[in-house]
Amino acid sequence: MKVAFGPPLLLAMATWVCTSNTWADSGIAAPARALTEPRQVESLRQPGASAVPIADLFYARGSYDASVAPFGRDLVISTNLTGRHNLWLMPVTGGFPLQLTRSDERQWGTVFSPDGNTIVFASDHAGAEMFDLYSVPRAGGPAVNLTSTENATESGAIFSPDGRWLAFGKRLKTGPSANVAVMDFASHQVRVLTDEKQPAMQWNPVAFSSDTTEIIANRQEITGATSTVWRINVATGTAKPALRNVKSRADLAVDRSPDGRWLSLITETPTGQRQAALYDMRSDRMVLLHPDDWEQQAGHFSSDSAHVLFVSHVDGRQIVYRYDIGADRAEVLPFTPGANADYFGKLPAFTPDGKHVVFPHESGTQTIDYWSYDLESAQLTQLTRLGLASIGPGSVPPTRIVHYRSADGTVISALLWVPFNAARDGSSPAVLLAHGGPTGQTEDRFDANAVALASRGYFVLAPNPRGSTGYGRAFEEANRRDLGGGDLQDYVAGARFLAETGYVDSSRIGITGTSYGGFMTIMALGRAPEVFAAGVEVCGITNWVSMYERGSPALRAYQVGLIGDPVKDRAVYEASSPLTYLSQVRGSLLALQGDMDIRVPKHEAELVVATLQKLGRTVEAKYYPDEGHGFFKRENQIDALERTVAWFDQHMPKHATATHGQDSR
Repeated sequence: MKVAFGPPLLLAMATWVCTSNTWADSGIAAPARALTEPRQVESLRQPGASAVPIADLFYARGSYDASVAPFGRDLVISTNLTGRHNLWLMPVTGGFPLQLTRSDERQWGTVFSPDGNTIVFASDHAGAEMFDLYSVPRAGGPAVNLTSTENATESGAIFSPDGRWLAFGKRLKTGPSANVAVMDFASHQVRVLTDEKQPAMQWNPVAFSSDTTEIIANRQEITGATSTVWRINVATGTAKPALRNVKSRADLAVDRSPDGRWLSLITETPTGQRQAALYDMRSDRMVLLHPDDWEQQAGHFSSDSAHVLFVSHVDGRQIVYRYDIGADRAEVLPFTPGANADYFGKLPAFTPDGKHVVFPHESGTQTIDYWSYDLESAQLTQLTRLGLASIGPGSVPPTRIVHYRSADGTVISALLWVPFNAARDGSSPAVLLAHGGPTGQTEDRFDANAVALASRGYFVLAPNPRGSTGYGRAFEEANRRDLGGGDLQDYVAGARFLAETGYVDSSRIGITGTSYGGFMTIMALGRAPEVFAAGVEVCGITNWVSMYERGSPALRAYQVGLIGDPVKDRAVYEASSPLTYLSQVRGSLLALQGDMDIRVPKHEAELVVATLQKLGRTVEAKYYPDEGHGFFKRENQIDALERTVAWFDQHMPKHATATHGQDSR
């Protein structure tokens, strides 16, 4: 039966609004954005458009991480050219990369030694997220396990300028807090410098002083709500605040200038916006670089300490700036719209001579590649070609950013993929993509799920609901203790927006997501069964109580920050758990899960499957024995996406009168 987005549904939504804990009639404060008129959404004509082969989407290689060598000759990249994320070395001027390591396990978090002869990286086993640190010679050779700890995970390594020390974050398997540790790189002897007593706090090193006697480090609440910057004495472990006369609720250092004077950091303004700033360690003065309405990411210094980079996350797209410290002037670097920074915060970065900026670029229609920008000639040079010829603007529907109002008036931003050659006759199926976190953000990056579905005739919408980063503290914290309440209504409003375009059949709208997105998928089928016809959840939470009982200590601390204590706030846990609403499910659910997942244990998938089977609902599951939280092996990525597309094709079948030009396979 076709469900119309008319007054009955709106009335039901209004009733829910009145009973939710965190609603405000005027909506949640966030940067101003103009609303998108649904009927202004247009499907482009593309004769001969066909479905992008699913395997091609994963043979278009990805990358999470890259580092520039100290003397500017090399770029080391973590990429899955072979189907596994290993390390590859290439000239910083471009060319085909040379494979440096070989492993079935993911390898990333790279850093060069100061002499450029050694690369340190992190690797785990089968997605278990218990990382060890390894080193490998730049000239090639066997990788050496530096830490080899079964009871701890180490990551975020940085070298001291003289190469003597390696600092990193270290967390015991049985403990929630990460501390700063330092290794004598010659002997591999490790000392832990900090001793965090509060379970919700995490330490991570940022940079050494030029004389290597101290480390700049961040101490951050696991939810990201608060953070402070510290100076740690390498010899004694004594820590003292790095910022004086600063009263920000959250400060997070990113780099220290080579001359030792400046810290590049993110600071939170009184209005709750995170902005890039410089802190003068001589005068104890804070300078905002280029204040705007959007969340900013601080960046790295040039080798002469004259310039620093920073990024403004403008509604899902990244604008890169170069700031001239002496002139107090910021200039926009003319990079193509999309995502222009990596996941680890190391790129964009200056080359050692300061003449170029190396950065990654990807967008909804372009797979990731690395580029170089000549600051004198303004010339852009593509360094890698990790994509596939079958994937590009001619075969991938373009993305656009749309804005719509949720039930309480809050403006929600979303990425929209509109399939080619769709007819505005209300016949198209649609899928909403729910992101993880919840403190994350969907950005204009290449998304295999979105491309696979959109090239097969599905409208794909990826909202940034309340709880997302990028829109200010009030917006980010608006779903605390109300998970699957107000934020789910933001997805429901997105489904209504799609129907109002005139293209989408409101009875054939699905939802999928990973981690918190998987939770949202299950919750959507239970709490909004009249809206969502089918779902595919990946590593999703079914019951916050069992999540707490089986979760790692660090994830328990994070969970308490989101929804409270599992005993004192039991009612909140029950109201926020999909398990409470599974009896209301009408649609079909596919669960995809890694056996080795320590963030969302396999039990959560088994629980939703067993409960829905007992209720007589349509549910299936696929478990991947060699994966953890999300899938990193190419064959598993292909299998999971093939199952996802097939599930929506089967449970939201196209009508015989549909006029799409895409192949439905």
